[in-house]
Amino acid sequence: MPEMAADDVDLSTPFLGKRLRYPLLVTGMTGGTERAGAVNCDLARLAEKHGLAFGVGSQRAMSEDASRAASFQVRQVAPTVALLGNIGMFQAISLGVDGTRRLVDGIGADGLALHLNAGQELTQPEGDRDFRGGYQVVELLVRAFGDRLLVKETGCGIGPDVARRLADLGVRNIDVSGLGGTSWVRVEQLRASGVQAQLGAEFSAWGIPTAAAVASVRRAVGSGVQLVASGGLRTGLDAAKALALGADVAGLALPLFRAQQAGGFEGAEAALELLLGGLRQALILTGSRSCAELRQRPRVVTGELKDWLAAL
Repeated sequence: MPEMAADDVDLSTPFLGKRLRYPLLVTGMTGGTERAGAVNCDLARLAEKHGLAFGVGSQRAMSEDASRAASFQVRQVAPTVALLGNIGMFQAISLGVDGTRRLVDGIGADGLALHLNAGQELTQPEGDRDFRGGYQVVELLVRAFGDRLLVKETGCGIGPDVARRLADLGVRNIDVSGLGGTSWVRVEQLRASGVQAQLGAEFSAWGIPTAAAVASVRRAVGSGVQLVASGGLRTGLDAAKALALGADVAGLALPLFRAQQAGGFEGAEAALELLLGGLRQALILTGSRSCAELRQRPRVVTGELKDWLAAL
């Protein structure tokens, strides 16, 4: 008995100083090549049209070769979208605050996604091996970007202890990016050889599942931090479950990327319409007019997720 009309659903959500029409972030995944630039432009245009947030992939390629900057430039097709730049923790150390700010300003981004990827780096043949000084960099970037900084994992999940420490440093946006979607450790394992490839295979499923990360981090940081849930979300129902567990925004990329590759902008838009329909339907069927109301509805946590939450 929903006792509401479908038109009563309001999915608008504040993010990066803007108001999204839907609580969805197209998470950063690519950049640095002409093909990647085409993907970024199509999906950023989609986000602009439908009121989503959009993130570019790692701007490391842009920082090393200025000629690759064009593949990250999406403002011409998405002038008002909530846009996130992207750089890795240990590239930010070498770039410094000023260099990092130049990357963000260079694409007209509203904020910066600082990504953590120790698991990926350890498997990557040319990856970093020195992970000291991370919290110090976060503290410096909080001073520089304030509420425009988002700290995110890359598929291995952020746990409650790390999230609490980030919040204590002033981080107000966290993307838990949990286990369950694309494994970047696995991707690097396919590039590696010898012992490194064997270790990559062993650790390709390392991490905290997205649902467990969202629920435990929300419990740890309270309402003062905006949470993005990404890592394996594929449908509108997945997004609704993430929001019900405590996320403010659901992040995904692969379903839209696959649809864009198969059918261009129109294919990606059709996939998004299905996703938005599923999210809206989940709210109607739970009698929820907003994401805030959805979070107040009863939820049943069983099995593996229940065990994860007890352990965390």
